[in-house]
Amino acid sequence: MQRIWSEESKLAHWLEVELAAVEAWAELGVVPASEARELRARATPPTPARVAEIEQTTHHDVAAFVDAVAENVGPAARFLHFGLTSSDLLDTALALQVGEAGALIQNGIAEVIATLVSRAQEHCGTVMIGRTHGVQAEPLTLGVKLAGFAFELDRASGRLDRALQGMRVGKVAGAVGVYGGGDPELERLVLSRLGLQHEPVATQVVARDRHAELLASLALTASSLERLATEIRHLARTEVHEVEEPFGRGQKGSSAMPHKRNPVVAERICGLARVVRAAAAVGLENVPLWHERDISHSSAERVIIPDAFLALDYMLGKAAWLFGGLVVHADRMRENLEASGGLVFSQRLLLALVSAGCERDEAYRLVQRNAMASWESGAVFRSLIEQDDEVTGRLAPGTLEEAFDLERALEHVPVVFERLSALIETKEVAARA
Repeated sequence: MQRIWSEESKLAHWLEVELAAVEAWAELGVVPASEARELRARATPPTPARVAEIEQTTHHDVAAFVDAVAENVGPAARFLHFGLTSSDLLDTALALQVGEAGALIQNGIAEVIATLVSRAQEHCGTVMIGRTHGVQAEPLTLGVKLAGFAFELDRASGRLDRALQGMRVGKVAGAVGVYGGGDPELERLVLSRLGLQHEPVATQVVARDRHAELLASLALTASSLERLATEIRHLARTEVHEVEEPFGRGQKGSSAMPHKRNPVVAERICGLARVVRAAAAVGLENVPLWHERDISHSSAERVIIPDAFLALDYMLGKAAWLFGGLVVHADRMRENLEASGGLVFSQRLLLALVSAGCERDEAYRLVQRNAMASWESGAVFRSLIEQDDEVTGRLAPGTLEEAFDLERALEHVPVVFERLSALIETKEVAARA
């Protein structure tokens, strides 16, 4: 990712667009074919240092680039940048860089999904408590939780793919998009060589709603990774201690407290998600440019687009590492589930009473009365229920045991894994295609 967004890579992509334009002009008979061949043979990407040196005089990066390339080409250099405006070069080359960077991000997402699927299948039956508002709710399994994250990242991949398709456009349409110095056929030939589509109606630039969509999809992916990482941070708290980040031999969790094993990588993912979301906000600000173009977007994009890709690429690598090596304390999960004294079965008891003919509000109050007593006294919820004749008197024999049956509470978990298997099969078919 660093290579793609390096100055050397940028200048190499600029040169590729310039040479594609010269060769297209030659195909149209405007530039002598011999000179196009000479340019292809002799032109090399200039060093960033040389471009920067010339820019000290020109105060224009593209002009400095063209001058730097021309230094080593000879007379054929007069056809460099022929009929182009700066944004023909910049936006078209940026589309090429985004395509390369996007492929790396998609590979990273696929790696995290594969890791999550593997760990989900491993822990399909690892029972734990689900929480809403941070408070114990009802049982589920760790596998279900991880499967949900896998599906979320699969949606992120699809979203990003659509945004990347939207970015596979360039333009060689001149200063205001009407081919004043060029030819629509030139644009078709150039973009065909580069594997891009044309912007249907360009101004001086490719419209920035495309870039905003791209940055928004990167930000959503980062936010999904933050959701995963936030879950790990909560479950790793001392009072919960259901999972831990991998902790290597020789690692130090704190400079002051030797006992510490902190979820530092998960916290790092959360912090970098803020950076990627900030880039998306700037991308939205870049959409409303003046008339056919101003330059307010340019300086910002030089920071936010590489930074968003670099940060997300790093986050994906760390997420794959985190979930691949995640330490799971299944016994602690069971302890925490049982710590409520059976309160987590309150809805099942409520439904049993309703099914037995009790009005819903009355059933709710009967269950809640015992639940609140359990909360306040620490008494076991089921024991309180067994002593409450108003509840037990309404239930048929065996109903109470069924309401507090953990296996019955989780009997539909296999449905989630059927869906996960379908997702895997779909992705495998797509990969083969």
